[in-house]
Amino acid sequence: MTRDRRRRLIHTRRTATGLTLAGAISFLAGMTDATGLALTGDFVSFMTGNTTRAALSLGEGNLRHAVVLLSAIMVFVLGNAAGIVIAHFAERRTFVVLACVSIVLATASLMAADSLAIPRFYIIVASMGMVNAAVEQIEGLPIGLTYVTGALSRFGRGLGRWIIGDNRMDWTIQIVPWVGMLAGAIVGALLTQIAGAAALWLIAVFAMLVALASLLIPKRTQRRFNAAPHSPTHTKSRSQ
Repeated sequence: MTRDRRRRLIHTRRTATGLTLAGAISFLAGMTDATGLALTGDFVSFMTGNTTRAALSLGEGNLRHAVVLLSAIMVFVLGNAAGIVIAHFAERRTFVVLACVSIVLATASLMAADSLAIPRFYIIVASMGMVNAAVEQIEGLPIGLTYVTGALSRFGRGLGRWIIGDNRMDWTIQIVPWVGMLAGAIVGALLTQIAGAAALWLIAVFAMLVALASLLIPKRTQRRFNAAPHSPTHTKSRSQ
């Protein structure tokens, strides 16, 4: 086997590993989003939708609902920030972030009282912000875990470039988070119909299982496929 072929095989395996992990996390996000929407009536990861709904609530004079949704957007942003801070200090980035998401979701599942509906909503939103820090890149290409609109947009633009003659096919990976989100949302909707609020327990367990599964991925492999294009790790991996 030539060195070039060996490098291509390693790159392909690393990309496949990263995409499998991203798909599993998007599946988790889809389950959480469907369950959260069913339980609260509002989106827990789709902040574009919450922004529009907040504007509609303001226009209708429903100030309370608008404040709840605008606050949720702030919580989502803070959840993203918390995920990055946690990832920065973690040796096993994906495991630690997903373990924290699991704990946060388990906490939300304990808040079954009607009086705790809004705090539970915010906690679920925070978990969905946090989960985005688990995987940010796949071999230098940005990948969204909860924001599938961006993934579909990148997929569509890549398709357009391919039609006009660009032979690169790396844009095809963007369909993975959408498929994961769709499948997860279907399962989440079914779980909520069957178990109600207890579905959050099952989702928390799934998050921990994905976290534990990520430990099977060598740290070197995770660093490589999750490295940003400008980072020394990614540059080195391209040059080797």
